[in-house]
Amino acid sequence: MKIILTLLFFLTFSLSALAQDWRKMSEDELKKSVPEKAPVIKENIETEFRTASGITDGKNEAFGVVIITAGYEADGKYTHFLRISKDIKIGNLSLKSGDYVFGYKRFDNTTLTVSFYQAKTGNLIGAVKSKVEQKKGAIYSFLIEPPTDKKGKIYIGRFSMEYTLQ
Repeated sequence: MKIILTLLFFLTFSLSALAQDWRKMSEDELKKSVPEKAPVIKENIETEFRTASGITDGKNEAFGVVIITAGYEADGKYTHFLRISKDIKIGNLSLKSGDYVFGYKRFDNTTLTVSFYQAKTGNLIGAVKSKVEQKKGAIYSFLIEPPTDKKGKIYIGRFSMEYTLQ
């Protein structure tokens, strides 16, 4: 009986370790994943690693980083690079696994319009609204929070937009 209980305990523990939840990527994981230069249209644009943020479940990952667009033809359209290896929905916008760039413009005092483009082509995918976050706390230039029940938030400064893992 003790052997059976021991085996059940280890089996349960092993299965829970395999079914890892999403968590914040460590600095080492980000260093391995975030490119020094992001592939954007026909350019490779430098990234600002200190702004990198990402999440992983051990198999899939999603991360973003501010890109340094000075000297490139970004025309203020994009400021961030985003790579996802799992389909997500940001607001009402569905994004397939892949590379994206996005930028934002102030809509009003409490809202940003965030526009997403395919990184490879520069084609517009769509736009979502990002609202001022009401809770107090640290402000990050960019942050992806790990999801709870497949839902989380992406922060740009004090603004946030909800995402859902597909």
